[in-house]
Amino acid sequence: MLVNVAHAAEGLSIHLAPEEVTTLFGVPVTNTLMTVWLAMAVLILTAFLVTRRLSLLPSRVQGMFELIVGGVYEYMSDVLESRDLARRFFPLVMTIFIFILTMNWIGLLPGVDSIGIYKEVHGHEEAVAKLVPFFHPPATDLNITIAFALVAFFAIEFAGVTLLGFFKYVGKFVNFRSPLQFVIGIIELLSEMARLISFSFRLFGNIFAGKTLLMVVMFLATPYLLPVPLIAYELFVGFIQAFIFAILTLFFIKLAIEEPH
Repeated sequence: MLVNVAHAAEGLSIHLAPEEVTTLFGVPVTNTLMTVWLAMAVLILTAFLVTRRLSLLPSRVQGMFELIVGGVYEYMSDVLESRDLARRFFPLVMTIFIFILTMNWIGLLPGVDSIGIYKEVHGHEEAVAKLVPFFHPPATDLNITIAFALVAFFAIEFAGVTLLGFFKYVGKFVNFRSPLQFVIGIIELLSEMARLISFSFRLFGNIFAGKTLLMVVMFLATPYLLPVPLIAYELFVGFIQAFIFAILTLFFIKLAIEEPH
């Protein structure tokens, strides 16, 4: 049964793990995964609407998107010191930013965490009906933030290996020329692996904390006026987290393709 109910009606409930909405061919489909699919649909539809009537004399909407794309491309060219490298890595960096931004902002829409189905949960004494939302902010699911971290991590390593060569790139981390260089290489290797943790937990921690704060405020105070400035702040946080994730990916690619010294 489809419902729309406030959290106050059944008490405040905060979960670290995503909730399973249904299964598809035996694979569980969680509410965070459904929000990712919704973000994908929004981006695909937006891309179709923006690009279906491109012209040499751009409209305001086309001009705005061209300004954004051109500005990011020029910035990447300056950072990487090469327009060819910027052209190669622009789709990755821009996709990461747009995708994470869309997911973060969708997680703040009305209906997220409040529209879903009731499922029976068997407790110690008796079965109770529990609301399982259809949608939940994706970045509050550590599985999704780790997936983004893995994409960025392997893209960084792939860039270093393909542009420097396998042995030269590995030589940054495995160096037997002196004990000091060997220790420095091991430290570099550990810092390289630590990016998986820093990428995933930074995004997860900030979005989860923001969502939890909004839920607590809406549960304890009036849900009409007080959360408005907090929602505006979370919009800004969602943008900043997407920007940080994308810009760190760009800078780490820059470090990966630099000649060892």
